[in-house]
Amino acid sequence: MSLLGLLVCFYSELEEMDTGLARVLLHQMIKCNQLRGFQADVQKLKSQLLDVAMQNQTLNDTLGSLSDAVVGLTTCQLESLSPEAVHGAIPTLNQVSGWAKSQVMILSSKYLMYEKVLSFHNISYMGALVTGISTQTFHSMSPRELSQIIKGPLAQHGSDLSPSQLHGILRKMMASTEHSSVMADIQGPLFKEVSLFDLWKEEGFNLSLLKDKEFRPSQALFLYELLSKKTSPSDLLRNSQLVKGVTCRQIETMKTISFLEAFSVFEKNLHLLTPYQINCLAWKFWTVSNASIPPYLLSVLPSEYLESITDSLCLPFVSSLGKVDLDHLVLNTHKKEAILQKVQECLNGSVVDEYDIDLLGNLICHLPPELICSGLSAETMMTALHQFRLCRQLSLEQKIEIRHRLTELHGSPRNWTAETALDSGPFIALLPKAELNALAEKFPDIIFQAASEATGPVPATEELLMAQFEFVHNFSTLARTSDLSSDCAEVRAPSPGEIFKLSEANVFWPVQGLQCMDPDAFTKTVELLGSVSSFSAAQLGVLKEKAKQRHQIERTGLFLKVWGPLSSWKSYHIVSLGCIATALNETEIGELDLSSVDSIAALSWQAGWSPDQPNGHFNIVPSTRFHFLFVSQAIAILQGFLEDSGQLMDDLKSFDMAGLGVHLCALNTTEVASINAIEFRLHSDLDLSLSLPLPLPLLSLAGLNKEELKALNNELMPYIQPAAIKHIPAEVFKELSPEQIAHLGPENAAMVMESQRQHLDELQLQSLQLALDGARTSIQDTLLSESTTRPSYTSLLNGP
Repeated sequence: MSLLGLLVCFYSELEEMDTGLARVLLHQMIKCNQLRGFQADVQKLKSQLLDVAMQNQTLNDTLGSLSDAVVGLTTCQLESLSPEAVHGAIPTLNQVSGWAKSQVMILSSKYLMYEKVLSFHNISYMGALVTGISTQTFHSMSPRELSQIIKGPLAQHGSDLSPSQLHGILRKMMASTEHSSVMADIQGPLFKEVSLFDLWKEEGFNLSLLKDKEFRPSQALFLYELLSKKTSPSDLLRNSQLVKGVTCRQIETMKTISFLEAFSVFEKNLHLLTPYQINCLAWKFWTVSNASIPPYLLSVLPSEYLESITDSLCLPFVSSLGKVDLDHLVLNTHKKEAILQKVQECLNGSVVDEYDIDLLGNLICHLPPELICSGLSAETMMTALHQFRLCRQLSLEQKIEIRHRLTELHGSPRNWTAETALDSGPFIALLPKAELNALAEKFPDIIFQAASEATGPVPATEELLMAQFEFVHNFSTLARTSDLSSDCAEVRAPSPGEIFKLSEANVFWPVQGLQCMDPDAFTKTVELLGSVSSFSAAQLGVLKEKAKQRHQIERTGLFLKVWGPLSSWKSYHIVSLGCIATALNETEIGELDLSSVDSIAALSWQAGWSPDQPNGHFNIVPSTRFHFLFVSQAIAILQGFLEDSGQLMDDLKSFDMAGLGVHLCALNTTEVASINAIEFRLHSDLDLSLSLPLPLPLLSLAGLNKEELKALNNELMPYIQPAAIKHIPAEVFKELSPEQIAHLGPENAAMVMESQRQHLDELQLQSLQLALDGARTSIQDTLLSESTTRPSYTSLLNGP
């Protein structure tokens, strides 16, 4: 068998295979993970071999010999394992990747049940299973052991922890009397979860202590200010993460030589800087040496500065701008259009050859549709297509022109070879449905691969997913269902193999097909079904009922339980459901055991919630992190957690709040007032990028009244989180002074909504335009009459 190599991934002689051979093949199939392309057929083969390998033997006896196919075991199968079997198989289990969260929760619980005594030594053998340890279990460990764990098993798997798990670990570690030692032990991105309150308590900070740590902007601001009292800027900036904390005032007060020496650090870390910081750098560089300013920095200065780009500076300007991310530098649409117009002028309105493609660099993602249509030769377009694939996003108009050029270059997709289809990459999704159907029949794996790529400039389109669904639906063997009732007798129900192949395209299964799905098919695929982002309320409803089902098989009179009544569900069942959990109504939520904050954390991060009424469906755009939660469900979840965990509002710890996440929005004013102030501070002084779809600082800012907002210092305005701007009510936002608005900075100014603009007067709108344009503001401090007060900026084109 070892001679087969990767051919083992396509093994098909399964008839009369014995259990021993099946296990050998499963072990050999580990190498199939190296295969490029779609893996659904490999998964199906592993599932079939898994069934053979377990014939006439118990799962407890075979667990350690099933290789990485164990990730195909259902929660019901994992539940049946004994703690002894899991402990004995841990050398295999800890090497396996691809576990679902619910699986690691079950296995880690079984393993720790055998070990009885929780210690770093025991946990060090768990590998990826360490992420299944509950928040409360982590919090019960000693700070010393947790310090060892985050440097050991969690150093590799920490990114898979939930917000509540992270906070549970950190809160316990911060309770240590050896505060400096704990700070030193927290490395990498985990340090971003340390609260400002904890940083403030630490007195021994130095540069060596901050090595190999990542900072939130707020942390970097605090640390840079703290350390700058005793350390020079050049030494501070040796830690590149600290660039996030350099203020505009600190940039402005740098001596010329110090600034020019430090600029290379800023330039290497532009992605860590805010648009406001980059704007400050541009003004500083213009002030100290406008003749040698990097050309791309001209793009963040007011639009009039583009006029200083003469013919001799044209190509350097394009080349320089092509090496950075224009979307990060410039957020004002009108200003971006002016910049791109200048780029076209520099290129004389066409892209002639590969040299021009190289010159454009990242700017190719901003080529106007008309230039894609007629400004690129056929040879240049072939090169450009590969560059377009690297773009984060393309406009609809750009995509239309790319589709036209694609068929112009390669002819009708019906005549494409496999090489052409592969070379077209994600742009296959732009083709009409009829062409996609033709390609699916010829090259199904290529279509499946394109449909599975949800990121990039061309995410899977409805036409592509439908072509994928129709191919699978039309060419798969009819799935049998154990539900032989009259309602399901003639219904086409999905099989596990089809569900694995379809992924997001499962959204096209009709409600009745999902309703008639075999219970075994549901248990095998529930995690995947729970990850489908576009299911309707009706589809989610029948999948929820499928989880609760107690199903009678008429031929035998036996009952097959999926998960049974809600009161018997465990945390891992709730985690398994994914978005299906959003179909639970208030009464059903009340039946769940919500004593575990890990269950609550799983519910908090579902993408949309549905009200219990006909046709009610709240959806969110997948690219945003703001969830619309139906209030009655949120209240039921919050109250369920408090009752089942035996806590009151003032008992909540910071990690409880991290797990509750968006459900905190269901609190009334009395309940908010009763939250423990210290725990709330530990939770809310974080950016909470991992903890809340709508971070508490944003909610707090949006809740400021007119007087409180007006009292904000001008210099604080650019440090308001951009996402908070649009949540400030228009009638409150209009109370900002022209000076405050002018100091918002380019990023925050770009977030101002049209409804907020409509309430602003002429002076405020002028100030907003100054901020959008990246102007250096010089607002008059003296109160003048309304007829003469004007925000203004000093144009350095006319002298400093």
